[in-house]
Amino acid sequence: MAPPGVRGSGVRLVQKVSSTRGFARVAPHVVPALDRAVHRLSRGKVLLSARLLPGVVLKARGARSGLPRRTPLACMPEGRDGEGAAGSWLLVGSNFGRADHPAWTGNLLAHPEAEISWRGRDVPVTARLLRGAEREAAWAALLEFWPPYATYQARVDREIRVFRIVRR
Repeated sequence: MAPPGVRGSGVRLVQKVSSTRGFARVAPHVVPALDRAVHRLSRGKVLLSARLLPGVVLKARGARSGLPRRTPLACMPEGRDGEGAAGSWLLVGSNFGRADHPAWTGNLLAHPEAEISWRGRDVPVTARLLRGAEREAAWAALLEFWPPYATYQARVDREIRVFRIVRR
């Protein structure tokens, strides 16, 4: 199952490139900066990385500082509400297969009440770290959705954090 907007051999090429160690070194510095700039300039209507995978901009308070933090993230939408909008989303703390958990995951652990920008709309959400069988089921769905997550997990000793965020 290819993510929306990514089709055919193009998806395989993107998945192959995103699984490389070189991409893991460069992408964390380039992709979020570009996403934040374009998202701001388009007044929340465009997220460049969402051309490959669905994406949100997570607005959460810093774990220690309490200051607002904005982080562009790929996501996997789940379910639909009565109006056809996503009812929940999965967020993956892969950090592009780097050794440490990304800071945004610690922020959500400390302050699970957050907000996302989803398709140009601000949505208040609550985040929950998935564990046990619930995480395993979500992880299986995520690997079908974006297989490079398996490469990221194989590269690190930590268990990659998976959060389910739901509308408040």
